[in-house]
Amino acid sequence: MRDPYSILGVKRDADAEEIKAAWRAKAKSVHPDQNRDDPHATQRFAEVGRAYEVLKDPSKRSRYDKQRLMAEARAREQTIMQQREAAREAAERAKVAKANAERILAELAKAEAEKAKAEKATQAAMQAAQSSTQSPQSNGGQKPQPQAQAKPSAPKPEAPQAEKSESPEDVVSRIFGASPEAQAAAENMRRDGEGTQDAAEGEGTAENSGRTLGPFELITSLVRRLRGVQPPPEKAPDLFIDATVAIDDLINTVSITATLADGRDIRVPLDGGLTDGDTVRVKGQGLKLNGMQRGDVVVTLKVLKSEKFRADGLDIRTVLPVTLENAVLGCETSVEGPEGPIELTVPAWSGSDQILTIEGKGLPDGQGGRGNLLVEVRVLLWEKPDEKVTDLMRLMREGLFL
Repeated sequence: MRDPYSILGVKRDADAEEIKAAWRAKAKSVHPDQNRDDPHATQRFAEVGRAYEVLKDPSKRSRYDKQRLMAEARAREQTIMQQREAAREAAERAKVAKANAERILAELAKAEAEKAKAEKATQAAMQAAQSSTQSPQSNGGQKPQPQAQAKPSAPKPEAPQAEKSESPEDVVSRIFGASPEAQAAAENMRRDGEGTQDAAEGEGTAENSGRTLGPFELITSLVRRLRGVQPPPEKAPDLFIDATVAIDDLINTVSITATLADGRDIRVPLDGGLTDGDTVRVKGQGLKLNGMQRGDVVVTLKVLKSEKFRADGLDIRTVLPVTLENAVLGCETSVEGPEGPIELTVPAWSGSDQILTIEGKGLPDGQGGRGNLLVEVRVLLWEKPDEKVTDLMRLMREGLFL
């Protein structure tokens, strides 16, 4: 069965009269006689009846509310467990990423050491080649023989370095294997390296165009890739509470204090445009779980019903008692408003339940305006019967007999 409150269209704190009125209106609108072309009219009419059967009985209503709260608590607990599991998985992924980064650092240190060793060997070879091409002029300044000039044939200094250098693709493939993810990361790092070489190519340096990424550039690019695939920390589930507010608090847009289940007090700001049943989200004051962002508190406002005023959206309703003669003839009177007495004109022939509207005296709408004050006229009789009025009413009902 669906939620009976949703079926009847009433709030969860609705009283018996509101529920009964909503049931009558709903039953009339979905009655099969009024919807002969609708094949589901009978089912909807029966559903409305079952919803009213639950809500009109205080014991059944209380039992349903308890079951609903238990179901919501189980759902919240299941959500918390799922998010905790997601947080553990994220922590495991971060641990693996950290281990991979440490392996990369070790590999880079090893590659850097090999590169330095190769550079030293190259420099030694170049110095040997230069010393062999310069013969000592000990025979009176004679030039060396051409054969002696052709003897030294030192190897190219670039050869040892070319054998030792590794590209970013080789490093990533050697560490992570030949998986598609590793190949994609290597390709992205290669593109980053090419992007940093564009400026050097514009200056005309042909040697720099084939330069591989250095250790610092390589690890910076790889860490950026690893961080990019990590999901952001999961957020803890929200806490849902109810808070009772007065109409004066909504008019003055002040903050109220709400108490959580753990005993903490939080401040709930009441901005304009809020009324009964609206929610206010207080960020960063909810559940605090390890490895997760702190959740929020969602506060549902319950406007306090007083003897004089009742919130209806952004409007405020009140009742104005009027005597019979004033209802028939009209009068000038005053009505008590949330901010003090307000002058009001009661038109002639105003019956009970007639609504008189006073604009701009309701709740703030958040845009500089306000709702209205709705005054419901209620005709009252005198405390003691009046014979003349009684005779007049009898004459109007039964007519004049001679």
